[in-house]
Amino acid sequence: MTPESEDKTILSIDYGTRRIGLARSDPMGIIATALETLEVKSMKDALTQLRRVVEEIQPSEIVVGYPLLPSGDKSKLCAEIDTFIGRLAKQFHGSIHRSDEAYSSDEAAGIIRAHRQRPTKDKKRVDRLAAVIILQRYLEERGSAGGGK
Repeated sequence: MTPESEDKTILSIDYGTRRIGLARSDPMGIIATALETLEVKSMKDALTQLRRVVEEIQPSEIVVGYPLLPSGDKSKLCAEIDTFIGRLAKQFHGSIHRSDEAYSSDEAAGIIRAHRQRPTKDKKRVDRLAAVIILQRYLEERGSAGGGK
């Protein structure tokens, strides 16, 4: 593969203690698409299930939603996500990035409501869509910072 055609698939994770929404980018790292929502019982369970996903899609990097407060301070969940990322890094040897997920779940719920559906009926769908929003924001920010590359 030439550097221009290198697979730059990125996996996005919207981490939660019961559900983890997943999304992936296209091989060029431009467009985010929903994958699945994992139902998990523990962090260990989450890491086991994610190992399967990582082996299947072979991402070049991972982006994890990081719930900062509007002030920019860390939320209570950030400490757990830091632990999760530390454990994930032991089984994934590529780059893992934290990306502010501010209001991604609210935005996802709004999109679902705009389609005349109730987000409370399908929380898995909200989590998947939140992962897409987190990844698309990351891709756009990276593209802007890199001069569109």
